[in-house]
Amino acid sequence: MAADEQYLPGPARGAQVERDGEQWTLILERQLRHPPEKVWRAITDPAHLREWAPFDADGNLDEPGAVRLTWMGTGRSSEARVTRAEAPRVLEVGDMRWELEPIPLTQGDLGSGGGTRLRLWHRIDRRFVAWGAAGWHICFDVLDRLLSGAPIGRTAAGGEGWQRLCAEYAEQFGLENPGGQGRAAQKT
Repeated sequence: MAADEQYLPGPARGAQVERDGEQWTLILERQLRHPPEKVWRAITDPAHLREWAPFDADGNLDEPGAVRLTWMGTGRSSEARVTRAEAPRVLEVGDMRWELEPIPLTQGDLGSGGGTRLRLWHRIDRRFVAWGAAGWHICFDVLDRLLSGAPIGRTAAGGEGWQRLCAEYAEQFGLENPGGQGRAAQKT
């Protein structure tokens, strides 16, 4: 992406919610043109996470144990536990579960060595599910560009594209439109 190009996320896609009483789980899926081993490094290595994820980790997530996650834009930091780390297939940390599935690339795809179907399950408060879907959508866009060798840097969830995505995901999930409310409104 050229320096004068502005990043704008595409339309809401690849997300759904599961409801179990008061428990809500946001499920996101994205196909990446990179092999699972490369994606695994990006979701477990703290240096890579700082380039695309909505949180920083104080340690590597590639083996079970305690880790501190600091969520960007909120200042919220908490202890989490890596309960499962089966490289390069399954990662469970805190309230998130990641699955990486190898997929063949079609002739028109870039890259070599196959691609990855990345799935994320994230238990999330019902009030924040559209915001979470929009935030992860943007993070996955940033991750894809990072893995492609064209990093755009961690993009803060906010602005016009994020607000549009929030509204689109709220509509898809049958939720009240969060409108233009900022992050501070999430805590009410």
